[in-house]
Amino acid sequence: MTVHTGQSTAKAAGEDARGRDRASGERPGRLRRALSTHWYAWTMVAPVVIVLGVIIGWPLGRGIYLSLTDANERNVGRTIGANHIDATYEFVGLDNYVDALSDPVFVQRLVWTVVWTVCCVSTTFVLGLVLANMLNRQFRGRAAYRMMLILPWAVPGFVSVFAWRFLFNRDNGLLNKVLDGGGISAVPWLDDPTWAKFSVIAVNVWLGVPFMMVALLGGLQSIPGELYEAAEMDGAGPWKRFLYITVPGLRAVSSTVILLSTIWTFNMFPVIFLLTRGGPGDSTEILVTQAFRQAFVESPRDFAGSATWGVLILAVLMIFAFVYRRSLRKQGEVW
Repeated sequence: MTVHTGQSTAKAAGEDARGRDRASGERPGRLRRALSTHWYAWTMVAPVVIVLGVIIGWPLGRGIYLSLTDANERNVGRTIGANHIDATYEFVGLDNYVDALSDPVFVQRLVWTVVWTVCCVSTTFVLGLVLANMLNRQFRGRAAYRMMLILPWAVPGFVSVFAWRFLFNRDNGLLNKVLDGGGISAVPWLDDPTWAKFSVIAVNVWLGVPFMMVALLGGLQSIPGELYEAAEMDGAGPWKRFLYITVPGLRAVSSTVILLSTIWTFNMFPVIFLLTRGGPGDSTEILVTQAFRQAFVESPRDFAGSATWGVLILAVLMIFAFVYRRSLRKQGEVW
């Protein structure tokens, strides 16, 4: 009787509130309804949002502002000893963007960055999928193989890159020593533009395969085994089972890891900078390393130009994410 009375009271209160809304001609806004319904979740998330807004929002806003000026190391505010020199840079609007987009160097860097990203992501995905399928089977020593394949992911990236730099050394590197023992002349891994591009792609793939393998292995283990058993009983071979069960079952995981891997590879600064420094010459420079070079290596340091390149990199990735999301939605994927 008490429960029935409480439910009747709540129902009457709800009808009374809706009646007041109808009487006043007002409808609660979407934000207001979300806050009133999920106020606890918003309270828990608010500190993280504020911290991210400060850590990411302020540098991003500052970078966009600098990209609209002619700031460089000669006209920014600075302190020398007891003397403070005020900033004298000026607002130039979109001139930096026009200069960057009309610069052949930007086009060259963009083309190589796209090629580098496509080669790395596609190779990493294929190798990760092959290894994930192998480790998804029952065999002796599977746990040990998993640990060994995850090892490159556990080692700090700069340590791995320095190790590969030693292996690629033309005179004393282990790879050329092995080739020399087989009667093959030394390969200029880091001294020839073509071989340098191959080298940075190989190192980045080596670093990226463990993540791809672990993610795809988790997706494979989430596919019900009954589907494979039913398909095998219907006479489907391994290739058809892979094509019609594995591939659709991994679609959600694959779309996520490909997007993340693309963003990470597009901005992969450590591999390029630590392995080749963008060389030989500037053959392996990607957009992000070129932006770093403008801001911290070249003289005078061009802060406005570097910020412009950074904003353009962000714009390219946002356009890619938007197009990628639309294509997934057309295929029925929710992302």
